[in-house]
Amino acid sequence: MPLIYMIRHGEAAAGWDADADPGLSDKGRAQSEAVAREIETRVGRRLPILSSPLRRCRETSEPLAASWAAAPAIEPRVAEIPSPIEDVADRGPWLRRLMAGTWEAAALPENTANGKLDLLAWRRAVVDALTERTEDTVIFSHFIAINVAAGWATGDNRLVAFRPDNCSVTIFETSGTAMKLIEQGREGDTKVN
Repeated sequence: MPLIYMIRHGEAAAGWDADADPGLSDKGRAQSEAVAREIETRVGRRLPILSSPLRRCRETSEPLAASWAAAPAIEPRVAEIPSPIEDVADRGPWLRRLMAGTWEAAALPENTANGKLDLLAWRRAVVDALTERTEDTVIFSHFIAINVAAGWATGDNRLVAFRPDNCSVTIFETSGTAMKLIEQGREGDTKVN
């Protein structure tokens, strides 16, 4: 069964409440170099690479893609959780409130602009992006999206099942319809951005 190596992006240059699509900080670039070496050592062969369309994930994927002479495919379904809030300064409080709860609470009207945003459909799309993989794959993604996969694989309905560190690697196995958590990535007290 295919293994999915899901990597959280490196440290971003700005938070979600300051920039809707920040690139990597200097530390984040160093982290992306380190995780590329880690994956090369662990995997030992070239695999397909998918990346969230957001800049911090694309930049995190660059060292591995360069080493493997591969172009990452952009997979919108593994992007960060969408927000119904346009003003970036107001997104932080909304996300922190969501992160303290469950998926049922996330679907409440006050969290979805009165139903205009379907967070449960987004959650299902993240799962589908992983379970549809038919071969081992490396995916560069985000804190909440990785938590979606971990929660789905373990039956944990909280938005935050664990706190994946920047450039941590979480490994799943997929049967095409289900997922199993093989290895939870390194945790850290990092800023969610």
